[in-house]
Amino acid sequence: MHYDCLIVGSGHGGAQAATSLRQHGFQGTIGVLSEDRDAPYERPPLSKDYLLGGKTFDRILIRPADFWASRNIDLLLGNKVIKVDASNMQVLCANGATVSYGHLVWAAGGRPRRISCPGHDLQGIHAVRTRSDVDRLVEDLARAERVVVVGGGYIGLEAAAALTKLGKTVTIVEALNRVLARVAAEPLSRFYEREHRDHGVEIRLETSVESFIGSDGRLTGVMLQDGAILPADIAIVGIGIVPCVEPLIAAGAAGNDGVDVDEFCRTSLPHVFAIGDCARVRSAHGLRIESVQNAHDQATAFAKTLCGELTPYRATPWFWSNQYDLRLQTVGLSAGFDGTLVRGDPNTRSFSIVYLREGAVIALDCINCVRDYVEGRLLVERGARIGAHILADSSIRLKSLVA
Repeated sequence: MHYDCLIVGSGHGGAQAATSLRQHGFQGTIGVLSEDRDAPYERPPLSKDYLLGGKTFDRILIRPADFWASRNIDLLLGNKVIKVDASNMQVLCANGATVSYGHLVWAAGGRPRRISCPGHDLQGIHAVRTRSDVDRLVEDLARAERVVVVGGGYIGLEAAAALTKLGKTVTIVEALNRVLARVAAEPLSRFYEREHRDHGVEIRLETSVESFIGSDGRLTGVMLQDGAILPADIAIVGIGIVPCVEPLIAAGAAGNDGVDVDEFCRTSLPHVFAIGDCARVRSAHGLRIESVQNAHDQATAFAKTLCGELTPYRATPWFWSNQYDLRLQTVGLSAGFDGTLVRGDPNTRSFSIVYLREGAVIALDCINCVRDYVEGRLLVERGARIGAHILADSSIRLKSLVA
């Protein structure tokens, strides 16, 4: 097989890349090759609405089932790429099939980071990354009451909130001294710790999993490094992802913890692009940005570039997380912040945290505070420098500070 543009990965980035190519007039053949066996679907609802049964699978499809064929986009599902031959411009799949390309877009995302401690292969230990992951989890939940969530990041917290709604007894185990320690300032961490505890979730900080304990091949408990044993019918491991880039790196692409791309999403290999969770963007401080927005906007920038409209990726990152009745909206990248301030009172459950670096606004976390999120974007984009006492005054509209 040959495609003028071959896209590896059917997540948000891969799906948007194919869609944008057609929207911007690309007339060549397009193939979307994916290890996933399902048509492209949204990932964020998996740990929330889909897990809770609030949305069926057809309601989280990125496009209707007949969309892809109507746009002459071939979905090559259930195929895993194991090798990239950049010299001959082709990829090799695990089933032995070879597909050649004119341009290759790597949008393979990442796979859940696994725990290698004793007992890691017991039945009842789950990840939350794909539809099949969640389907297996839902099936197990029918006979489970006690759940241990390993990892206090957004995936872990969202899963804990969803399971609490299902009436499960939930314990979160986090190795660091607070939840969200890698992505947020302490005030946000402590706020979410209080919220989860108020909803009955137990949180164990500064300890990690020593081993998983089982009987007849099935999980019965989790032993922590401090010696405590937590009874568990199910464990959910949410400790981040490993970018799926091994075939690209083996082919000679530059990268470490992902594949390096320039502002046009180009890798160091000719005619090879990378987008989404697996791409380290030079213009974003060399970070991998794991968000739907990033994958979507990179895909659009790539498509415009391939169609002759050279378009650098310079979008302002944004993220969101839903837990209980709390909606967190983040704009900007807080990495490297050297100061924070809080707008509003966290006790009201509607407030914002502003992140500063050398006096400039670089990001905001807004909890049930849509106005700050919308108005604060321009402050982030302009790197505004405003007195802390003014920024902290929630009676002052952020839009009035833009000038």
